[in-house]
Amino acid sequence: MLLPSFAHSEEVVMGLSDTQVSINTSFTGSQILIFGAVKREAPIRADAPLHVVITVEGPKQRVTVRRKSRWFGVWVNTAAVEVDAAPSFYAVATTAPLNEILTSTEDLRRKISINRAIRSVGAPDTIKDSSGFTDAIVRIRQKENLYQEMEGDVKLDQQTLFRTAISMPSDLIEGEYSVRVFLTRNREIVSDYKKTIDVRKVGLERWLFALSREQPIIYGLMALVIAIAAGWGASAAFRKLRNW
Repeated sequence: MLLPSFAHSEEVVMGLSDTQVSINTSFTGSQILIFGAVKREAPIRADAPLHVVITVEGPKQRVTVRRKSRWFGVWVNTAAVEVDAAPSFYAVATTAPLNEILTSTEDLRRKISINRAIRSVGAPDTIKDSSGFTDAIVRIRQKENLYQEMEGDVKLDQQTLFRTAISMPSDLIEGEYSVRVFLTRNREIVSDYKKTIDVRKVGLERWLFALSREQPIIYGLMALVIAIAAGWGASAAFRKLRNW
């Protein structure tokens, strides 16, 4: 009878330093401060400390992953797997190693770890190691700083106040970025909270993006004119320098 009241005696709340990220021509990335607190109606339990898990997820995309093999000295595509949905950006920050503060069942249910956040609809019967294609997405995007694992980066003070910072790279795509925070005890989730960050292009970036989607012919002609003008200008400058 005590378990239900205990489950609701602690509640996590969260705040963000920014709820909107504007991408313009000078955008080089952004750092989002995530902070919050634990509201409780009962004393702190010393026998079962709390832990915090925070995730930031960008819009999902369909991705085709291809494997290259060497045939007669030439690298060619020999296999491909279509991943139904992979986050364009994903970061997970925790107060401790994830497998120590969260069960695999909770991870599977909430899609918290990076591999769980990627959804694959299956692979052709000819491919026996389809998980390797998902691992390739994770490996490539980790190198590009698009996927981040930050175990131990969440600071939890007095089992009440928490904070961390997520660095978002410059090559973000537009859309809503979901921010989730999970409060765990004994590797089970006892409370969660969710907010969103709106990432949008502004100024010249926004105008060019809209033009390329809404008026592709005009965008293509404009790009051609700029390329011709730049080539002619460089050629004229070179001739002038040579004669000088």
